[in-house]
Amino acid sequence: MKVFKFGGASVKDADAVRNIGVILLKYKEPLVVVVSAMGKTTNALERVLNAYVSGDRGKARAELDQIRDYHMSVAGDLISNTDHPLMTELADIFTGLYANIDEDPSGFYNRDYDQIVSWGEILSTIIVSGYLNFAGLANEWVDIRQYLKTDSTFREGRVDWNLSTHLIRNRFTFQSTSLYVTQGFLGSTVNNHTTTLGREGSDYTAAVLAHMLDAESVTVWKDVPGVLNADPKWFDNTVKLEKLSYMDAIELTYYGTSVIHPKTIQPLKNKGIKLYVRSFLHPDEAGTVIADEKYDRLIPSFIFKMDQVLIHIHPDDFSFIVEDHLEKIFRCFAGFGLRINLMQNSAVSFDVCVNNDQSRIPGVLSDLEKEFRVTSTAGLELITIRYYDEKTIERVLVNKDLLLTQRTRSTIQMVVKDRGQGR
Repeated sequence: MKVFKFGGASVKDADAVRNIGVILLKYKEPLVVVVSAMGKTTNALERVLNAYVSGDRGKARAELDQIRDYHMSVAGDLISNTDHPLMTELADIFTGLYANIDEDPSGFYNRDYDQIVSWGEILSTIIVSGYLNFAGLANEWVDIRQYLKTDSTFREGRVDWNLSTHLIRNRFTFQSTSLYVTQGFLGSTVNNHTTTLGREGSDYTAAVLAHMLDAESVTVWKDVPGVLNADPKWFDNTVKLEKLSYMDAIELTYYGTSVIHPKTIQPLKNKGIKLYVRSFLHPDEAGTVIADEKYDRLIPSFIFKMDQVLIHIHPDDFSFIVEDHLEKIFRCFAGFGLRINLMQNSAVSFDVCVNNDQSRIPGVLSDLEKEFRVTSTAGLELITIRYYDEKTIERVLVNKDLLLTQRTRSTIQMVVKDRGQGR
């Protein structure tokens, strides 16, 4: 059996959902299809959440109105029958969502986040599964939250591998169907409180299911022809990488390549399961394969992380940065769930580069300032080049001020500030 993952762009409208049906018809083997929220629904649900927790119920309902209209429109286009059970099911879900945002927030932002934002994947998979059945592609819809169990780390749920493997194998038996449709990004605690696996975590879900079910392969269907050596949004003349080793894929995802979620590779590597990145726009093209590939060196790959913050930390007494300082610093970042993208220490200071996450950074800075002198600089970029050379470095530093650099034999990372001119 194989696992397919379709992201938000591949289910953004009715034609995109129909295209999934066209792709699935090409395959006869058993499939588990993992689907993300439609289009930019996760962003829209985050706006609902933020209005809800701030007490602006009117804005929360207005944002939810748009989400409801969008999903009902897509489903109506696909089914063309207002009395179809799919339309009733969607209407009932939105009735429940409106009731939820009329209640008071829990006071725990991350928990409320998972209870509200998770509905994007529920809605999309109900629509995809309903349409496929309507179109003659018989399938079973599965609420993955019942089977993929995590701890209670809301927004970054850690999978309980033993329990989840047992539950997943008992559910995905392929005895009554050869096609399952389920959600990415989601899990739940043993007490059935919904959790999420981290932003853009649907790739990881596909890898977890593949590992637990001993799948032959995972295919991530994207709007790009495969893994490119740079994001076309930031770089001209990109090149598709025909193949990647697991190690190079892990390195590129760790540094922030947007094509694959960082946690996706390890579960596949552990069982030698191949990962394909292919275009849902051109499904007959080969794409990129990630496996136990061998080669000497790839062409340079570029990763740009925008809207970065550089945090500069000094001991209050100008003493050296030693182990107990580092322990306190790391405990602080871990406690607030703020991931460090780059770190560097000198004798008397410690620098970290992080995403500009305003739900976490203020708490981190406040906590650090209890024991350290702290300054921060926002509006920066983090540029990573895998398999760099001096020419590629010079290319990305045009009109940039270099604030911090770190390099190994194969990778260089640079924190830079734009001088205000175009790239």
